[in-house]
Amino acid sequence: MLMIDNRIELEEPATPRTQKKNRNTKNQLDRPNKTSTGTNETMNKPNSKKTAELLHRRDAPLETRTDLTASATKDITATMNAILADVFALYLKTKNFHWHMSGHHFRDYHLLLDEHADQLFAMTDPIAERVRKIGGLTLHSISEIARIQRVEDNDADYVEPLDMLAELAGDNRTMTARLREAHNVCDEHRDVATASLIEVWIDETERRAWFLFEATRRVN
Repeated sequence: MLMIDNRIELEEPATPRTQKKNRNTKNQLDRPNKTSTGTNETMNKPNSKKTAELLHRRDAPLETRTDLTASATKDITATMNAILADVFALYLKTKNFHWHMSGHHFRDYHLLLDEHADQLFAMTDPIAERVRKIGGLTLHSISEIARIQRVEDNDADYVEPLDMLAELAGDNRTMTARLREAHNVCDEHRDVATASLIEVWIDETERRAWFLFEATRRVN
């Protein structure tokens, strides 16, 4: 009963419908969050395959999903990162000789080495991205390249033009052999995509070695 302006009003008793609505509201508030509970139970459940997968993804956030096995990813990543380091090293060496070329055939050799350097640099991004596509990590820095590379640097102040070309010809022949080895690793793990790219790079590397050899051929 309420007193309003000297008037007496009686509160109406709650109808069954209102009481039912209030009970439903209380039940919703008291109901536990099944989604949250389900997730926690999954994470806490021992020997859960889903838990292991979630924890693995948390520990390896850059690991791309692939149908290749873990051993395949490991082997191909190591092989292709070594190739990538060699390509970067040979690219810079080719540019070094391009910048420091001299002599009667300066223009021809200067332009030839610039073309070769562009071709080498064009290999770097596809190699690195293949490693990432199969779930591996690729090179991070120049210091990492220096640790992995197998191509020998040449820091001499002066190198004879024909010696430059002969050295690069040998480096490209060596790279051809290493690309074939990398192709074998990819074949072993059925990585057809990487293998198909390597086939193109072998052809390009053989062409560079051919041109450099002919440029250094001496007349008897």
